[in-house]
Amino acid sequence: MSLVCVADFKAHAQELLSKSSWDIIEGEADEGITYKENIAAFKRIRLRPRYLRDVSEVDTRTTIQGQEISAPICIAPTAFHSIAWPDGERSTARAAQEADVCYITSIYASCTLEDIVAAAPRGLRWFQLCVQSDWELNRKLIQRVEALGFKALVITVDAPIVGKRRRILRNQLNLEAMLKDLRPPEERNSTHLPSTTFCWNDLSLLQSMTQLPIILKGILTKEDAELAVKHNVQGILVSNHGGRQLDEVPASIDALTEVVAAVKGKVEVYMDGGVRTGNDVLKALALGAKCVFLGRPVLWGLAYKGEHGVKEVLDILKTELHTSMALSGCRSVAEISPDLIQFPRL
Repeated sequence: MSLVCVADFKAHAQELLSKSSWDIIEGEADEGITYKENIAAFKRIRLRPRYLRDVSEVDTRTTIQGQEISAPICIAPTAFHSIAWPDGERSTARAAQEADVCYITSIYASCTLEDIVAAAPRGLRWFQLCVQSDWELNRKLIQRVEALGFKALVITVDAPIVGKRRRILRNQLNLEAMLKDLRPPEERNSTHLPSTTFCWNDLSLLQSMTQLPIILKGILTKEDAELAVKHNVQGILVSNHGGRQLDEVPASIDALTEVVAAVKGKVEVYMDGGVRTGNDVLKALALGAKCVFLGRPVLWGLAYKGEHGVKEVLDILKTELHTSMALSGCRSVAEISPDLIQFPRL
């Protein structure tokens, strides 16, 4: 039977993976309220299509940080891809390169950065940095990703400590033991320790270490969005960590509107969390996202068929977005606007 939507890949992945691997991938925090709300919030929003427009040609291409991508559907940073597929992040990188979209590589990847780049040397890559307590390690990581051709730093701000993920605790899993260290051999005896003291004033130190664009991942409020602009970052990725960190925060799509309004077009805004259909992508773009990023769906595709499964997930969402645009009267990403959205009546 053909897999025709993202939900089909989820069902197959759950059948193929061990319970412990599945629980790592799903891994919602506490009661999973935000995890569920990420998806449910999209479904409450309705579309207002416009008709009698020539949609014989529909173009899904756009740019992020000045780089063109084939569609505003990219890959979010998630850890431990080798639990879904033996070739891990190498397969993910190859799929992203073939699909011509951006792949944010996790600091907690199960392959080295060098191996990931070698697998897909022409791909558009950003790097997720969870700022470490050891600032010299931060400096070395930044120098390394610059040398390897990564085009942006994505700083995760919502994980100074790890949220309480009940499935992982019940399985008594040691995630650190699963991590193949990203650092050179001489540094592999030390441990990645996310900083609990990293704050706004430290951004200038990071900026002094690199010329790469800096995107803050995990912003959910207008107050933090305004501070991000004040501190001269180049982008914001609206995210609640897929509902894995602090439970009972807003769905990403709900927080998106607040953040977009706060930045007033001064920086690019992206979002992740709960994107499962082309309509979801269309809604996020209409509400001001420049691009969406996929987390779990990429791992579902990876578990199903490696890089080919990831490419299938991306292709399905691209095709769905193309259809959604045509059926709503949008011939290009630039024509997707807020008047396409109808919010539920209270």
